[in-house]
Amino acid sequence: MAKNKLAKFADMATYGNVFQYTFETLKEEGFSFKGKWRTYFGNDNPVVLELGCGKGEYTVGLARKFPEKNFIGIDIKGARMWTGATHALEKGLANVAFLRTRIELINHFFVQDEVSEIWITFPDPQMKKTSKRLTSTRFMEEYSRLLKDGGIIHLKTDSNFLYRYTKAMVEENRLEVLFDTADLYNSGLNEDILETRTFYEQQWLSRGLNIKYIRFLCPKDHQWTEPDIEIEKDEYRSFGRDARI
Repeated sequence: MAKNKLAKFADMATYGNVFQYTFETLKEEGFSFKGKWRTYFGNDNPVVLELGCGKGEYTVGLARKFPEKNFIGIDIKGARMWTGATHALEKGLANVAFLRTRIELINHFFVQDEVSEIWITFPDPQMKKTSKRLTSTRFMEEYSRLLKDGGIIHLKTDSNFLYRYTKAMVEENRLEVLFDTADLYNSGLNEDILETRTFYEQQWLSRGLNIKYIRFLCPKDHQWTEPDIEIEKDEYRSFGRDARI
């Protein structure tokens, strides 16, 4: 491991806005703020998650624009997360926190109806295994439990495969779509929540790729059904990942 990464991990061990738990620790001790995030933030404001937050630019950007909400970035990559966590501390943003954990474990950190919105920003489309896609019905079932009634899910992606899959999942389960576009920055949508662009988003745009965005409601107590659809795979390579084919 590079010294730079070690230094970042050492920093985050001292950060009050970062929580790092192994699965073994969660099993033995649990998470003290589960169901009590209002205690950590010191208010009852809505809790918004960003899954796969990477460097945390979106988490921090949203927190600055919406001080009336609390934002939590979640990722397993600690060296990347250091950037957002450090920036939040430097800017004195009290409505930001970060969880270093696998997204599969979020049920250990939140109770039912504790979350108001979920952002999924530029995840790996996981074209080979449905259950790993962050908009698969496996994950949607978990989101449905954590989200309040009327909770919102946002997906921003460069991947045509993941976008089409998510649309199919939404249609199959008859979810209410609030906004949907295959070309976000030529859609005419003018909202503060879309002004912040992540590191990877800038790279996709530099390639001339369209950014897809869909916003929909996640119902409670829903019987989820996987869509039966064949989708053409993305052919290009992702930054920092293996080929997507």
